[in-house]
Amino acid sequence: MSESLYTTTLPGSAHWSLRVRRGMQLRLTDPQGGANLSMLMYNPEMPLERYNAPDSLKGQHTFKLTKGNCLYSDMGRVFASIVEDEFGWHDTVCGTLSEKALQEKYAVRSYQDCHNQWTLSGEHCFLTELAKYGLTERDMAANLNLFSKVAADNDGKLVFDPSAARAGAHVTLRFEMDTLVIMHTCPHPLNPAEDYPIKPVQIEMLKAAPVADDDYCKNARPENGRAFENNRLYHLGL
Repeated sequence: MSESLYTTTLPGSAHWSLRVRRGMQLRLTDPQGGANLSMLMYNPEMPLERYNAPDSLKGQHTFKLTKGNCLYSDMGRVFASIVEDEFGWHDTVCGTLSEKALQEKYAVRSYQDCHNQWTLSGEHCFLTELAKYGLTERDMAANLNLFSKVAADNDGKLVFDPSAARAGAHVTLRFEMDTLVIMHTCPHPLNPAEDYPIKPVQIEMLKAAPVADDDYCKNARPENGRAFENNRLYHLGL
């Protein structure tokens, strides 16, 4: 694995955003177990192009995301590929914790009273970061929930699986195009915990190796190969 170029820890109940360049990787680690990292993705040159959860799932014939899966944009391109995954099952259908759900489910704590133990909604976090780039509530879309496993029970009800949490689990995203990444560490909306969980996520930035012809993600599905070809066309002349 290449040398880490930048490392930081995003505390629990916090938010952050950055532009990740094509050819870089984000290695994300849940140091304590039980973290949730929610993420939105946009083309920084054309923010109308954003992560498309339905296409990412139906194009790869899956309900969960794990190693080998690509994160499609709504222009049929690949924002990022999951090149490593020790967790094995990431959710992208359940959305983010709303302000209403936060107030109904947890004791709301303010920063003035509780400092870094305050409680934020995912909705608030996303809107705060989006505003930095001139984006609003209208620009929100379905998000990723990394380190969160959600499956359907026998009655078809979506159920959060807290037993999947494991301290030290990591997932690595390789970015196939420049991407504006918006993220927060608020709890998953289906997390059954009675007390608001405040769990950090470690973030490392690394240089990725060039994508080879036999790349696992590129060849995991025929649709992935076509999406990579769309990326190649998009980058011609750069």
